[in-house]
Amino acid sequence: MGDAAIAAVSVLALGCAVLLLADGSADDAPPQPSAAQAALPDGPGAGARAAGTAARALPPSPPDRIRIPAIRVDAPLTGLGLTSSGSLDVPPPERPGLAGWYESGTTPGEKGTAIVAGHVDNADGPAVFYRLGALRKGGTIEVDRRDGGTAVFTVDAVEVYDAKDFPDEKVYGPAARPELRVITCGGGYSRATGYRGNVVVFAHLTGSR
Repeated sequence: MGDAAIAAVSVLALGCAVLLLADGSADDAPPQPSAAQAALPDGPGAGARAAGTAARALPPSPPDRIRIPAIRVDAPLTGLGLTSSGSLDVPPPERPGLAGWYESGTTPGEKGTAIVAGHVDNADGPAVFYRLGALRKGGTIEVDRRDGGTAVFTVDAVEVYDAKDFPDEKVYGPAARPELRVITCGGGYSRATGYRGNVVVFAHLTGSR
């Protein structure tokens, strides 16, 4: 992804403040990733690169659907652009089962870093990525593409960041192989201000069909 794309999506964390749980109680808080699911010292895909498990890049094709079996996600995807302030837009809050992808960037499966984002909840309760923080290394993410194929990704790491410490380059920076980031709100929660950060899943392409 280019510098403009990185700048655009790096402010996604700011949108989390407007998404509130139904009653703000601790019992309703979505799961957060443990330290055991963090990236390896040499980066999110270090182990996979060493093992040579990355699949060959696919040609560009817009995605239509994302599935994450381990956390029971099976959701349509919509294209996301930029808001008037230059930040990444998000799916409509009134459609909690919808996820989105940054359509001015890399398409999932082609070489580079593809971005998928979705709400963790809205005022009525859980949304599409409510359980994203419960995903574990080695999990599978499938993305159905408009060309009729399915890109299959393997999870390298699941991490949570405070908005003030969000690592833009690590999350959105260019990749030499097909990679995917799945992002939602997370971290500490305040009834007054909402979520203070983001849960980010790092994954790489390991197959297609």
